[in-house]
Amino acid sequence: MKVDQLHLETPLIESLALGRRVSQRVWLKMEALQPCGSFKARGMGFACQRYVRYGRRRLVSSSGGNAGLAVAYAGRQLGVPVTVVVPQSTSERARQLLRDEAAEVVVFGQSWQEAHEHAQTLLDADTAYLHPFDDPLIWEGHASLISEILASGLEPEAIVLSVGGGGLLCGVAIGLQKAGWSNVTIVTAETTGADSFYQTVRAGELVELERISSVATSLGAKKVAKQALEVSRRLKVVPYVVTDREAVDACLLFADDHRVVVEPACGAALALVYKGVEVLREARNILLIVCGGSGVSYDELRELRKAV
Repeated sequence: MKVDQLHLETPLIESLALGRRVSQRVWLKMEALQPCGSFKARGMGFACQRYVRYGRRRLVSSSGGNAGLAVAYAGRQLGVPVTVVVPQSTSERARQLLRDEAAEVVVFGQSWQEAHEHAQTLLDADTAYLHPFDDPLIWEGHASLISEILASGLEPEAIVLSVGGGGLLCGVAIGLQKAGWSNVTIVTAETTGADSFYQTVRAGELVELERISSVATSLGAKKVAKQALEVSRRLKVVPYVVTDREAVDACLLFADDHRVVVEPACGAALALVYKGVEVLREARNILLIVCGGSGVSYDELRELRKAV
């Protein structure tokens, strides 16, 4: 880890198992190996560093999931106190992971929206609020992923990634622009019941879901960032939706193939390659962003498989 960054330069490895599914070469960007378990270490780490550099002395997040954990990790590394407001539905395991990173955990409300609104009441001139996905600083941090791919010498024809609120997508778009890769196809994955980006692209305008009904809770943004819609208009973006069962099955297959456990939110992207969707068969080199996630164990995946 460089002293000027809080994320790791993660391994880029070829997956023969996944490559067989699409008859092409598949490269895994292993974001699941970040210190906090997901790609969020990039954007949140970058944004937290900037806010602290701007003079903020405290960080507040309203995500009980991977974004909040990344803020907690960044705050501990920077020596800055962190408060994370989570809804009552947040699991005790998730709360404990935040406490392990020395964050103060405040439980408020029945939904993320209520937790988010309460978090706003905690802000003052010395405090920065870290939105889970809708912040240009976060996108800029995520763009470092593509910079690492460029430095590796790999030039993919397609990039496969999961979309929740669109932060990773926006960051990848910035990275592609910096690299001069305008012809890369971005293949996005969501699950049924958490498919706000797919619905948005289809409608040509921002669509807000009434509720999230997927087990892939880390994809649970009822409405994506406006910038995600702009990316879909500017670049070649092909959105897909998979079922919860396909996402969970992909997680279990990936654990067998690569001995790494990831959340169903990440499994959505894996599922597109395991299924061998047609658009991927046109790409010689496919970059699959294994975005990770700290919210599930292998045993929990097996139990989820029985329920979906």
